[in-house]
Amino acid sequence: MTTATPSLRQDARTIGLIGLAHGSSHFFHMLLPPLFPFLIADFGYSYSELGLLLSVFFVVSGTGQALSGFLVDKVGARPVLFAALTSFATAGLVAGSAGGYTGLVLAAVLAGLGNAPFHPVDFTILNKRVSPARLGHGFSVHGISGNLGWATAPVFMAGIATATGSWRMACFSGALLALLVLAIMVWHRDALDDRQGAWAHQAKGVAGGTAAPEHPMAFLKLPAVWLCFSFFFWSTCSLSAIQSFAAPSLQNLYGLPLSLTTMVVTGYMLCGAAGMVIGGFLVGRVERLEKTISICLLASATLLVLVGLGVLPGMVALVVASLAGMGIGIAGPSRDMLIKRAAPPGATGRVYGTVYSGLDLGFCLAAPVFGAMLDAQMNASIFHGSALALVLSVVSAGFVGAGVAARRLRAA
Repeated sequence: MTTATPSLRQDARTIGLIGLAHGSSHFFHMLLPPLFPFLIADFGYSYSELGLLLSVFFVVSGTGQALSGFLVDKVGARPVLFAALTSFATAGLVAGSAGGYTGLVLAAVLAGLGNAPFHPVDFTILNKRVSPARLGHGFSVHGISGNLGWATAPVFMAGIATATGSWRMACFSGALLALLVLAIMVWHRDALDDRQGAWAHQAKGVAGGTAAPEHPMAFLKLPAVWLCFSFFFWSTCSLSAIQSFAAPSLQNLYGLPLSLTTMVVTGYMLCGAAGMVIGGFLVGRVERLEKTISICLLASATLLVLVGLGVLPGMVALVVASLAGMGIGIAGPSRDMLIKRAAPPGATGRVYGTVYSGLDLGFCLAAPVFGAMLDAQMNASIFHGSALALVLSVVSAGFVGAGVAARRLRAA
């Protein structure tokens, strides 16, 4: 069975909608953290207690992400997307109505449940609805929108809380935002119907296939799945170190004011977004994607090591740390395409759900480790540890790429 190639307008519409949805998921990563000072003022909680809310979010999200891939493969991505956005809206309403810690925990659980299906949903729709020639750009927009969601949430949540004098109003506004995005998705639901697409990597040799269907859990036996999981775990450990601890580390290493060093995260994310644009063009022109990933991540690791040495002028160190984000951004679309190539036909939702749960595990485990380093005044280790995590992710990507290449040789 053949399917007409989608037009540029159709591809752009689907890519834009998925970008908006993915940006929303990253926005809800940050539903509560920007409000921590307001919650401390109202309830007297410690940062440790509030930090536990993030652990709840990522544990629920990581567990749910691995499981949601099966649901996406079974019922389709579109209804799961609608349910996830509904969960985000509910999380905002529950947070805004919370009378204490239990209500905030429930909000974190609901936000984690909403976040869980997004990568299986997003990549299933992109892989089925977007033509292969534009798929790299789809992955690029997907990554950029995530960075923008992270960047927007603190401004939105803290800005509304400050302007209105009510953190509850900020939570309710977040819920309204989720409902608005849900309405847009429902309005344009035809562009998100993955049941009407065609798997790009099933286009060859589907007709005449007589092999018996594999067990739904058979993909877990593939080494590539766990190597991809490992890749996400290590690369997220690196990201967590920069997001959470780069600013105070730069302050201690170089004597810069914290008001200035906090810009390193914004710079890192913006450079990452610019890198993803470049990476979207590269992914369709490079056969061995693991080479692009290795070169870019090793370059970023080198920059982070240089910053950690403490030998640069202060402002130069801030710029160099920010530029490290560009290599990671360039590698992003190649990373997502490599996972697509490694996934067996018909199991993409399950594979993306499983490997992206490594992202949640990385966020959950890395923060306490790097936080302990900072408490011990091991400021340089924040950057060196982040660089080491990137090197380990390169090793994982290299094994995945070698496996994909070997599989193609056997099929030739």
